[in-house]
Amino acid sequence: MTKSILLVGVGGQGTILASKLLTTGLMEAGYDVKMSEIHGMSQRGGSVSSQVRYGDDVQSPVIEIGGADILVSFEKMEALRWLKYLKPDGKAVVNDHEIESMPILNGKAEYPKEILDEISSKVKTKVLNANEKALELGNSKVMNVILLGTLVKSMGLDDINWEKIIKENVKEKFVDLNIKAIKLGMDLAE
Repeated sequence: MTKSILLVGVGGQGTILASKLLTTGLMEAGYDVKMSEIHGMSQRGGSVSSQVRYGDDVQSPVIEIGGADILVSFEKMEALRWLKYLKPDGKAVVNDHEIESMPILNGKAEYPKEILDEISSKVKTKVLNANEKALELGNSKVMNVILLGTLVKSMGLDDINWEKIIKENVKEKFVDLNIKAIKLGMDLAE
C-alpha cells in the first residue's frame, strides 16, 4: 500500500532538506520511494512543496487532490493553501508560524486570522511552534528537522535509523543539533 506525504512551506525554511532526509530514510528502510519538488519562487519567499510517496511499488511521485495521508506545513497559510490535497481522513502537522507574502507586506492583503481553527475544523490537526522549539535548542534553522521528527512519529516510521541518516546528510558541525531536533519532534508528536 502506497502512503503519500506532502511537505509544504516557504523558500528558505528547509522543506527540501527535510524531504531529502525523509526520502533517504525510507529508501534505506527498503521502501520504493518517489519524490517530486516544486520550488516556485522559493528564493523570494514563495511557496515550496515536496511530494513523497512510498510503499512496495510506487508508480508516480505525484499526489493528486484528496490523495495525501499527511500534510506537513512549515508555515500555516501554506497548510490552508494545500489542504485540498489531504485525504478526508488525513492528518495535518502545522507549524504555528507566519511568513507574510508580498501582497501582505505591500498592504494589499491581510494575513488571515483564524487559519488554525479553519484547518482543525476540516482535518485531524497537530499544531506546534517548531520555530520556538528550534530556538530553545539554540538554532532556528532546525525547525524543519523538528517537523520531520513529528512526521516520522505520526507515520510510525520511528524504527528507521534517523541518526545515521542525519550523520550522512547534514554538515558535521550540525549533526548533534539535528539529532536533538528530530528526537524533540518525535516527542512532540505524542
